[in-house]
Amino acid sequence: MSAFAIFIVLILAIGLLLVSNYNSLVRLRNQVKNAWSQIDVQLKRRHDLIPNLIETVKGYMSHEKETLENITNARSQALKAGTVAEKAKAESMLSGALGRFNVVVENYPDLKANQNFLALQEELTSTENKISFARQNYNDQVLRYNNKIEMFPSNIIAGMFNFTKEEFFEIETAEEREVPKVDFK
Repeated sequence: MSAFAIFIVLILAIGLLLVSNYNSLVRLRNQVKNAWSQIDVQLKRRHDLIPNLIETVKGYMSHEKETLENITNARSQALKAGTVAEKAKAESMLSGALGRFNVVVENYPDLKANQNFLALQEELTSTENKISFARQNYNDQVLRYNNKIEMFPSNIIAGMFNFTKEEFFEIETAEEREVPKVDFK
């Protein structure tokens, strides 16, 4: 083989490596975006359930106005959150407010027997499970993407085309890591 042919093969191999790594980074970035949108869908579902839950319990829990206001305020903060870190913090506050709400519900046996409340409780339980799964999937996608950005040779391509690391959806404190109990039975 001539030196020119070897040079052409080498250039083609490098070009193929660049294209392959670039496409891989784009695919992983899009998977992270998709995983985030799945979390967003479930969080929206959760946020939509909360006003219905509050309306259902208002008549029963007239003495627990502060508890209901805390949930409403936490929901508002969660809806306003923009970044992944802000969203994680706001959702942790909302989970905490729902957890405190669940403790208070134990004092209202009539409420626990209400069919509307039981249906909302089932929806909320299902939604919390879906949120948990979506968070896990998102963090898995972020891990793959961030690893690709940091590993050689794709780190060179990532730097050239401004691919940046994504944030994990993390809970900040041990208190926030506690899962709210949503079983009202």
